[in-house]
Amino acid sequence: MPASRTDGDLRARLHEIIFESDTWAGRLFDVALLVAILASVVAVMLDSVAAIHDAYGLELRVVEWVFTGLFTVEYLLRLYSVKRPARYALSFYGIVDLLAILPSYLSLVVAGVESLLLVRGLRIVRIFRIMRLAHYLGEAEQLMVALRASRPKITVFLVVVTTVASIVGALMYLIEDETSGFESIPAGVYWAIVTMTTVGFGDIAPVTTAGRFLASLLMLLGYGIIAIPTGIVTSEIVRASALGRMVSTQACPSCGAEGHDADAVHCKYCGHSL
Repeated sequence: MPASRTDGDLRARLHEIIFESDTWAGRLFDVALLVAILASVVAVMLDSVAAIHDAYGLELRVVEWVFTGLFTVEYLLRLYSVKRPARYALSFYGIVDLLAILPSYLSLVVAGVESLLLVRGLRIVRIFRIMRLAHYLGEAEQLMVALRASRPKITVFLVVVTTVASIVGALMYLIEDETSGFESIPAGVYWAIVTMTTVGFGDIAPVTTAGRFLASLLMLLGYGIIAIPTGIVTSEIVRASALGRMVSTQACPSCGAEGHDADAVHCKYCGHSL
């Protein structure tokens, strides 16, 4: 058998196991992967507890590197099993898979980045495909469409909010003094953002009558501002739901992309047959 054909068969077999859950081997691989992801996240969380770290720090560190090694091998196999590894590496899942292992290697030169390993939890989203919950994939696709459609309006909204916060922050800097905490315009802008979002830390507060009046107006404005992005996204979700479609759990053997229509025969990203 020619070497190229053997290599192609190996790629196809690995792709079926790693990316698909239609076979017994693929389903077993995916379930084992989810268990490993959950166990690695729990290990990282436990290591952040001082008492546990003092007692079992070395053991947890070994466990972390064992999972990192396994995830590294898995990531390399994913790149090998697709015909366009660069496209998969730059996809959402590809970036998440890389971020799942990168902090461990960065910790060798930068201390403290191990906590970023919790990004591995993002890989749990694969459960929707593994458990054959294709309708959830369709809902997720509709949500992404709504968020993309809302981006221009949200951008304009954020520009307006930033402008209002800057103007009010500058006014508060003129009205109040340093004893109130308004020692600079950026401090005033920070206060305005905290006030508009109804967070209310209380570290900076106006004491003059004019300052309190302006703060009251900003608080009332904040309630209206909070509702605007919710309404924008909600309207786009309704529109996307009206155009809803079923989503397949099939992954492209060329680039590894998912989220195709249930009746799709070609990948909508690279054109390869599914």
